Amino acid sequence: MSGHSKWATTKRQKAVVDAKRGALFTKIGNQIAIAARAGADPAMNPSLAMVLEKARHANMPKANIERAIARATDKSAAALIEEVYEAYGPGGVGIVIEVATDNKNRTLPEVRHTLDKNGGRMADSGSVMFQFARKGVIVISEKGDEAMMAALEAGAEDASEEEDGIEIITEASDLMRVRQALVDAGLTVVSAEQQYVPSSYVPVEGESAEKLEKLLSAIDDLDDVTNVYTNAE
Repeated sequence: MSGHSKWATTKRQKAVVDAKRGALFTKIGNQIAIAARAGADPAMNPSLAMVLEKARHANMPKANIERAIARATDKSAAALIEEVYEAYGPGGVGIVIEVATDNKNRTLPEVRHTLDKNGGRMADSGSVMFQFARKGVIVISEKGDEAMMAALEAGAEDASEEEDGIEIITEASDLMRVRQALVDAGLTVVSAEQQYVPSSYVPVEGESAEKLEKLLSAIDDLDDVTNVYTNAE
């Protein structure tokens, strides 16, 4: 399923570069602050536990993590708002953009301008989202038939081998259970989070593919954007 999306792999590779210049830390910090609203103890808050795991894999400094958690209870800090925007890109592909912002009047125009500048456009609410489903997405570093079989036995709905390991799809509600089963099986979980996964894919090639990758990268570079998903194949 999601193994057909080149952007998923490109985004993970891009995250390594982003972490070096601090952009990724800003995004993860916003995700931590939002998750920590449900409690600052990761043992009691699975959403926070998953984001903290993501932070550790990105080598996010402990001080940054602590500040992000503290922000959730700081009444003087501007409240973060989660928004989801829908858009179309080159080749007619659908794009789902998740943001965390303290100022929607700043973020929405920035996203719209970036889309317009790079061959995309905002879409009406619901016109793109119906092509996606909320799923759990887990990446393990191991490859091969043995790891694939272990993933399926752990409760994976679907799994595919990628450049950087095996990507595993679960029902959103099964994410933590399958993740723990993978850990118990001795596999190395690189990331585990809920994502918007396409139900089908749109083939994009040549110039349209190049324009689309440029657009997706430009959107992903915006500080308030936490995740970008597409149904491009």
